[in-house]
Amino acid sequence: MLIEISNTPRDYAWGSSTLIAGLEGRTPSGSPEAEVWFGDHPGSPALVHDGSDRTLDAWLGAHADDAGVPARLPYLLKLLAAGGPLSIQVHPSKDQAARGFAREEAAGVPRDAGHRNYKDDNHKPEVIVALSDTFTALAGLRDIEATRRLIAALGTGEAVRTLGGLLDADDPAAALRAAIAWALDEADASAIEQIVAAAASARSEEFAGELRLTRTLEAAYPGDPGIVVALLMNLVELRRGEAIFVPAGVLHAYVAGLGVEIMAASDNVLRGGLTPKHIDVPELLALVDFRPAAPPVLAPRRGEAGVELFAPGIPDFSLAHVLGDTSGTVALAGVSIALAVGGEAVVTGASGASVTLTSGHAAVITPDESPLSVEGGELFVAMPGE
Repeated sequence: MLIEISNTPRDYAWGSSTLIAGLEGRTPSGSPEAEVWFGDHPGSPALVHDGSDRTLDAWLGAHADDAGVPARLPYLLKLLAAGGPLSIQVHPSKDQAARGFAREEAAGVPRDAGHRNYKDDNHKPEVIVALSDTFTALAGLRDIEATRRLIAALGTGEAVRTLGGLLDADDPAAALRAAIAWALDEADASAIEQIVAAAASARSEEFAGELRLTRTLEAAYPGDPGIVVALLMNLVELRRGEAIFVPAGVLHAYVAGLGVEIMAASDNVLRGGLTPKHIDVPELLALVDFRPAAPPVLAPRRGEAGVELFAPGIPDFSLAHVLGDTSGTVALAGVSIALAVGGEAVVTGASGASVTLTSGHAAVITPDESPLSVEGGELFVAMPGE
């Protein structure tokens, strides 16, 4: 079966008012449109256009006895349109999520409580592929020597010296942990203000993008200690078709642009700044991988002609990309979701059933339709992973 599905954009404040509308070729609504969810997640399940008016979670439940159809999808596919910075955040591993969820359940913390950390017992690794010409993100903690150079460029104010002193520890991971703990839990508002002001006035050819971003973050979240945390992170500028993979423990924040995002089906997010929402600093520090590393860019594997595969090597998901103005064949690993992002894609399954998807439109596909043939437009196909 190949059946069209749809959903309405979620209006988070950081969403763009134009990017999703532009992809879909319609007039902007005038309101922020942050994400469109193509999946069965109970927070916003997609609608299945089979004449039944069922949501995808109900549709899967009705077909769960069919060969290869699960009661729940292990992944969630999204369009994400950042008109402003999202919060700095980290996701737990499966073990951490299971322990944290059980702990909060036993303590009787309501699942919708603002201070609740674990909404479920699953991990939430994620991949985002840029659809806009550039997609700006913060991902992972920068090489410690480069960060020391950046902080040195901020001058010699008292708060800058304090931060620099914490970063001088011999163990880079311990230094970064101490610096982030200080920014989020120990530094007063005056110290944060001093560092942000120093970054706003500093000049550095090496870190021009980072300093420019600091001014953007200050405009969006004045006085937020997460701005100092952002100074310690890798600034990533993806070009269209490039991707990053964010596993458990990696601090990240999406800043600006349009992308296709796929993640494990989970709501577990612990925030580390750039937000008015609750920040549990001790729990955050327990989850973050403080080892500095290069930006977590995920290179695709080349598959059949006209097809590349973003596969981070986890069982929850992989994401095939059928390049535009070409044809390609995709082998499905389970119930899949196809999302067109350009042109008009004619999608045909092994049974001969076919659906035509224009940009921004999607379909759910059962595994018996493998291999899938695509002609024409640019398309992503989400499916279970390896």
